[in-house]
Amino acid sequence: MSKPNKKLADWAIKKIESEYPADVCLLLEHTTLSLEKDADTNVFGFFIPDTNRANGLNQTFIIDGIGHDLFPMSWDIIESMADLKHYNTTCLADSKILWARSDEDQQRFASLQFRLQANLKNPAYMAKRAQKWLNTVIEIYQDTLFEERLYKVRENAGYICDLLSVAVAFANLSYFKHGQTNQLQELSNMKKLPKDFVKLYRDIVTEPCPDAQKRLCYTLIKNTKEFFGSSEPNESTDFSELANWYQELCYTWRRVYHWCDSGDNVNAYIWACMLQNEVDEWGTKFGISDIDILGHYNPCDLASFALQAEKVEQHFVQAIKESGVKLDDYKTIDEFLATN
Repeated sequence: MSKPNKKLADWAIKKIESEYPADVCLLLEHTTLSLEKDADTNVFGFFIPDTNRANGLNQTFIIDGIGHDLFPMSWDIIESMADLKHYNTTCLADSKILWARSDEDQQRFASLQFRLQANLKNPAYMAKRAQKWLNTVIEIYQDTLFEERLYKVRENAGYICDLLSVAVAFANLSYFKHGQTNQLQELSNMKKLPKDFVKLYRDIVTEPCPDAQKRLCYTLIKNTKEFFGSSEPNESTDFSELANWYQELCYTWRRVYHWCDSGDNVNAYIWACMLQNEVDEWGTKFGISDIDILGHYNPCDLASFALQAEKVEQHFVQAIKESGVKLDDYKTIDEFLATN
């Protein structure tokens, strides 16, 4: 630790020990978000309080033009980082303890760092966390479509690039140690990327026209959605869940067939919308790629539409059978009663 760093660390530790010895759990060093040229002047990142009184330690100040922020971060927030539910994963992963109230506090922090590392090795869990960021980006994009202020379009476009990058990093069982800094460089070194991701990211940032920026954002999101949608089901995926889902949803297919046979294009369309929504979610979850029903909708040719719906249905039935799971299927009520 450099001399300026040690002076600041000593000041913070002395302040805690003299004024808040029972109120603060930990003082943490976190420097991965600092500029390289400021490495010798930034030391502490945050502290974990145990009481409201500890918030009196919260202080911001400037030394030689460099801003410093000694701020509180609760155990709840740290736990959300361990489960990758907080943007600043690095604040847990890359922090070092400068001062601890007790061995128990040290062990609690270390156990959360261990939990984070375990989660980072779990592809199924990381895929779920990535999907959450993708959903957040879609919400931002929806707002951006109606945005006319240039500065807001540019701001939202930046968030779209950043948060989609987090999602992609999660798909690679990784995170950004340096936050937003040098994301393109880190992305380029990842094994799995959506189509043209780095190029589109760069194009969005350098595009001066807001409408063009919106279109580029759309393509980046679309490619990322396809990237996640093409993932194979995890080995731990339980196909009995899919079987239970199908046993419930098969009646919706029956409704679609009924209204197609009746020549009622409105009822056929509306019920197919509900079915398409379910098929999207469960098909993606279990690696079933042929899930397009409504793309084949023709109000003047409901027979062909019904055939497409049946084709998609059979993809699900086949996937269940190939998994070794047996559908709870009976020919008659008497057959059901005989075994239940």
